Amino acid sequence: MSHDHDDFAFEKIPGLPADLPRGEQLLWQGSPDWKSQALNTYHVRAVMLYFAALLLWRVGAGLGAGHDPVTVAISCLWLLGLGAIATVLLGTLGYVSARTTIYSITSARVLLRHGIAVPLTVNIPFALIESADLRMRRDGTGDISLRLRADQRLGYLVTWPHLRPTRITRPQPSFRSLSDATVASQVLADAVQSFGGASVQKSGSKPTFVPGGVGPRTAAAA
Repeated sequence: MSHDHDDFAFEKIPGLPADLPRGEQLLWQGSPDWKSQALNTYHVRAVMLYFAALLLWRVGAGLGAGHDPVTVAISCLWLLGLGAIATVLLGTLGYVSARTTIYSITSARVLLRHGIAVPLTVNIPFALIESADLRMRRDGTGDISLRLRADQRLGYLVTWPHLRPTRITRPQPSFRSLSDATVASQVLADAVQSFGGASVQKSGSKPTFVPGGVGPRTAAAA
């Protein structure tokens, strides 16, 4: 597994910092859905709810203290402006992050090309992957998270936000907020199986994890 720093090199195929070795094929590429990225990675919805709660508290406190409604409304303007700025900034980050991210699956590895200011490529050969999880959301997008072998270490800061949430001690690189996550997980399962990994069982149209080998499993996510 490696992080290839590539600031200005021209890419013949977007998302791949160099030509693939002879015999290796590019099977799938995709990028995060920017709306889902903004909501679920940069937590725009949570920030909006936070400022809405602050506004309600400010209105209640002001009226409870006997201030007239006009004075209370004026005192809330700075909170409203701050909330709007935070929402726009985070939404913009989600959009730009999605536009500068390319996930790739080849016949031998997965690659995460990301970075707004400094492009980086995380290169993960299939041999380093223990398992994969497909987590779908109600909005139809999903994440594919990769659990690496115990002897592998991944830099958290250089890979964020393309990581499974809450997995800090053993970071799991992830394809985040994919609109075609089911398709990507099937491509990954078939590629790993062809590469020589463990067999992959399927439940309906979604691959499921097979203990002791590599293959996507599904789990519901809010």
